[in-house]
Amino acid sequence: MWSTESVFYQIYPLGFCGAPKENDGVLVPRIRKVVEWIPHLKRLHADAVYFSPVFESDRHGYDTRDYTKIDCRLGSNADFAEVCKALKENGIHVVLDGVFNHVGRGFWAFQDVLQKREQSQYKDWFYIHFDGNSNYNDGFWYEGWEGHFELVKLNLDNPQVTDYLFSCIKAWIEEFQIDGLRLDVAYCLNPNFMRKLRAFCDSVKPDFFLLGEILFGDYKRIVNPEMLHSCTNYECYKGLYSSFNDLNLFEINYALNRQFGKESHAIYKGEHLLSFADNHDVTRVASILREKRHLPLLYCLLFGMPGIPCIYYGSEWGVLGEKGHGSDDALRPELASPEWNELTDAIASFAEIHKSHKALTHGDYKSIVLTNRQLVFQREFEGERIWIGLNAEDKAYHAHFNGADAGTATDLLRGGQVPLSGGYQMPPFGYFIWKLS
Repeated sequence: MWSTESVFYQIYPLGFCGAPKENDGVLVPRIRKVVEWIPHLKRLHADAVYFSPVFESDRHGYDTRDYTKIDCRLGSNADFAEVCKALKENGIHVVLDGVFNHVGRGFWAFQDVLQKREQSQYKDWFYIHFDGNSNYNDGFWYEGWEGHFELVKLNLDNPQVTDYLFSCIKAWIEEFQIDGLRLDVAYCLNPNFMRKLRAFCDSVKPDFFLLGEILFGDYKRIVNPEMLHSCTNYECYKGLYSSFNDLNLFEINYALNRQFGKESHAIYKGEHLLSFADNHDVTRVASILREKRHLPLLYCLLFGMPGIPCIYYGSEWGVLGEKGHGSDDALRPELASPEWNELTDAIASFAEIHKSHKALTHGDYKSIVLTNRQLVFQREFEGERIWIGLNAEDKAYHAHFNGADAGTATDLLRGGQVPLSGGYQMPPFGYFIWKLS
C-alpha cells in the first residue's frame, strides 16, 4: 500500500482558503490556492494531501448538503478536479474526508423529509420518529451525532443509503482521481458498513486507502483486513506532547513499546497507524508545548516512531492556535502563503529521512536509553537499524550505549560518522538520527 511509505499533509480547506463561516451560496474558486502550495509540499517531502471536507455543506463541512458537489465557497467540481490533477502530476496522492455517519440539515434527502414527512421516500434514510419533536420544532424527532442535532445521523443499515454513498465515492474516484478516504467518526460507524465499504473500494481501486478516525479503545476493531487499513493514533498523539510537557519520556516510550515493541505481545505490530502532532480538532502543538525548544524534538520523534506521519497545515513553521469554548476557528485559520523557518527545515529533513529508510516505515520499536528527559530508541527492519535520540533537558547529557553496539554510526541529519564506543554527549535540547553500521 502506497500510504505506508508516505508523509501526509492535512488541509482544512474552508479555513485554509478563508471561506465564509456560513454557506453564502456564492461560488468562488478559492480551492485553486492549493496549487500555489505544491512547491512547498514538495520541498517538505509531503506526498499525500488529506483534505478535510470539501463537499457542499451548511457551515463547517461536516454538515454535508450534497456529496456530489464541491462546496461553492471553495469553487466548482472543475476547480477541484484541476487541483487534484496538479497534485497528482507532482506525485502527491489525494485523500478526502468521508463524512458518512451524518449529514447536515440542509442535505437534500432530509429536506425532502421536512417537506413531506411520512410520505417522503427518504424517511428511512435517517432515524426518525414521527411521534416526537426535535429541538428545531420539526414535528418529529431524529437522531443526531452525539447530541448535535444540526448533524443528522444516516441509517447506514439501509441499502439505499449505502448504494448512494458508494456511487458518490465511485464518482469521486473517476472525477477527482482520489486515492483514499479518511472516515470521520469511524468509531460511530456500523462495522458492517465498513466491511461493505472496504470490499467496494477494493473492487473499484485495489490500492485505495481507508483511514478511520478513532479516539479510544482497541484500534483493531476497525483496522483489520476486512475493514480499514489504518486509523488515527490518538494514544501516541497525547503521549507526544505530555511526555515533553511533563518531562516524562517514559510515557511515550510505554505507548510505543505497547503498540509496536519487538516483543510478540505488541498489540499493533505490523500496523501503520496515522501519527500526528495536531489536527483540525485539537490545540496546535506550538501552543500546547510549554517549552518551544521541544518542538523540533517532538517532530523528530513523530517521524522516527512507527506510523504514517501527518503534518497539519502551518504547524510546520509553528503556527499557534488554541481550541476555544465551542469554537475550532482558531485551529483552522486562513493562511495567505507558506512560510519557512528552522523548524520547517528540520521537519523537511525528518520527512526525507523517514521516506528513505525501510526501518523507519516498517520497523519495530526498541528503547536503547531511557530516562525521564532522554530517550534513544531503535527502529529495525530486514537488518537495517536506525537510532533516534532526544535530549529534552536544558543541559548536556552523556548517553551510555550497550557494549554490544560498539562501532560507528552514520549521522543521517548532519553527515559524517559517529563512534558509539564510550557513549555520546547529547547537547541541550539535542536530537539525532543515526544509521548503524
